[in-house]
Amino acid sequence: MTTNQGVPISDNQNSLKVDARGPVLLQDFILREKITHFDHERIPERVVHARGSGAHGYFECLDSLSDLTSADFLQRAGDRIPLFARFSTVAGSKGSADLARDVRGFAVKFYTHEGNFDLVGNNMPVFFIQDAIKFPDLIHAAKQDPDREFPQAATAHDTFWDYISLTPESMHMIMWIMSDRAIPRSLRMMEGFGIHTFRLVDAEGRSTFVKWHWRPQHGMASVVWDEAVKINGADPDFHRRDLWEAIEGGDFPEWELSVQAFTQAEADGFDFDVLDPTKLVPEELVPLRRVGRMVLDRNPDNFFSETEQVAFCAANVVPGIDFTNDPLLQGRLFSYQDTQLKRLGGPNSHQIPINQPKCPFQNLQRDGHMQMSAPKGQVNYEPSSLDPAAPHETSGQGYRTFPNPEVGDQLRVRPESFADHYTQARMFFESQTEPEQNHIVAALVFELSKCILPRVRDAVLSRLVHIDSVMAGRVASGLGMNGQITPAVAPVEAKSTAPSPMLSMLAKATPTLHGRKVGCMISDGADATLVLELKAACKKAGAKVEFIASKIGGVTLSDGHVLAADHRIDGGSSILFDALILLLSAQGGAHLAEEVAPANWLRDGYAHLKVIAFSSGTAPLFAKAGLTGPHLADDPGMIDLSHSKMTSFTKAASHGRVWQREPTVRTMG
Repeated sequence: MTTNQGVPISDNQNSLKVDARGPVLLQDFILREKITHFDHERIPERVVHARGSGAHGYFECLDSLSDLTSADFLQRAGDRIPLFARFSTVAGSKGSADLARDVRGFAVKFYTHEGNFDLVGNNMPVFFIQDAIKFPDLIHAAKQDPDREFPQAATAHDTFWDYISLTPESMHMIMWIMSDRAIPRSLRMMEGFGIHTFRLVDAEGRSTFVKWHWRPQHGMASVVWDEAVKINGADPDFHRRDLWEAIEGGDFPEWELSVQAFTQAEADGFDFDVLDPTKLVPEELVPLRRVGRMVLDRNPDNFFSETEQVAFCAANVVPGIDFTNDPLLQGRLFSYQDTQLKRLGGPNSHQIPINQPKCPFQNLQRDGHMQMSAPKGQVNYEPSSLDPAAPHETSGQGYRTFPNPEVGDQLRVRPESFADHYTQARMFFESQTEPEQNHIVAALVFELSKCILPRVRDAVLSRLVHIDSVMAGRVASGLGMNGQITPAVAPVEAKSTAPSPMLSMLAKATPTLHGRKVGCMISDGADATLVLELKAACKKAGAKVEFIASKIGGVTLSDGHVLAADHRIDGGSSILFDALILLLSAQGGAHLAEEVAPANWLRDGYAHLKVIAFSSGTAPLFAKAGLTGPHLADDPGMIDLSHSKMTSFTKAASHGRVWQREPTVRTMG
């Protein structure tokens, strides 16, 4: 062990003192260095996206986009480049819990051969506001109230909804944030979007508009709200742990990268403005074109050095990718770099290893705080004739900005084409399945019920009624406000549009258990054959099975073998799993029925609409949990293993939750 200057340390346990019990000496440079570094271990956390998880991986080009862009990493099918991805919540601090209702950041740093490209987006394709000048107000309203510093990582309070009620452009995003996309089951199971309209520029200088899309190969999944609340208590690191364990276990998360590409002429024909970040381009209008895939295959070696210090910037683009006049994007081009100056100590944060390009990079920028390179030579300016090897511009191959003609007066105005705040919000709501619509209503009721001021609730309802009058009426009823809703003034009334099934998670879901977890409660004397069948069935389906017992030491199966438990019942709540199974002997079932925790484990799983398989010894526990009656026999998610095979369980569980059960377990508003 040495100091940071390389001096060997002979004693790392005791400070330098005058005598054994005397004062510590200021000259103890080892103590001062150690304590000083410790005092500065924490840097300012991000104002937004403070709580995040990251991983290394690679991007593989699957189909060349050379007809649309000169970007080198999109030219040749089969090419791979390294990348680093970070997922995050927006509103909460670093210490907040993973399952807050929130938009999730979805940021990817591509280390291309022509420099770094940062695709900095979210898991939702639209945003709350149309202009970056409003961003500080949005975040101030969403975060903790400044006079009391709560609620943490929650928008269920007056300031947020007061702001929203006065910002009708947010109505489309409100539908997304109140949907189940705001409480994803896993970071591995959510979509990602670039949000803004960007430009792709080909080798001839021709421009095409583009929207970026990430699609998870594990399929999309969410939790239900009651489950999210309980997960935050049982495991506030649920998402972070899930991502880490999946990569460590070799089940590498993967996303397909696609684009929506369209011309200026096509954009001019849309009934919305593609520069408006509160709007999306329906896939029925412009289908997705597959580009490549992202695979995350390595966890960080050090969370601080990599996940915490990684610095994304929307302005980091490479030749062949350019910007548009989206006013929110234009503000982001400044904001990110400005933020890193504060967080990472100065203008040299790009020299931190996680932020460095993998290709050679050099210029004539010098000095500054935290300078970590030592440029040689006399010349630090350009043009110069003193050093032919000094960095200089190369007009033939450098980055070229698309020469978009700009003509007009300098004005602080919002274009009229941005004025329709309700049509796409209506389209999103009408595109959801019945359970998803019910959840949006329930989320709105919950959030607005936390607002103290009645006028705030009234104002929000006056906006919601423009989206869907029945939905607004259901929200009002859930709040106990049964009077007439007075619509707010709308510059543009919502138009009727065809639903877009691709906006619904459930409508486009395909059955899968890949990447999911099965929780199995087990007791002494459990049928060893069923245990083997369960393991084999889950392995074949790509799921992981974990065993829960009354003691962590495990249980003795019917064949005498001891099966170790992964969790005690009170530490392996059913909320942590996607599907449940109970393999109990008659004696084990009777014993567990004497306790409260096993009954709650089962009751929660049923209430959270999970598929539940069970052996013949579970009857006493079902009775303890109050799960009896003929309706259980008609529930497709209740699999009696005395009459069914284990494959019946995995097949049913691959379809996800049992939505037809939901009206029997909770009020839907």
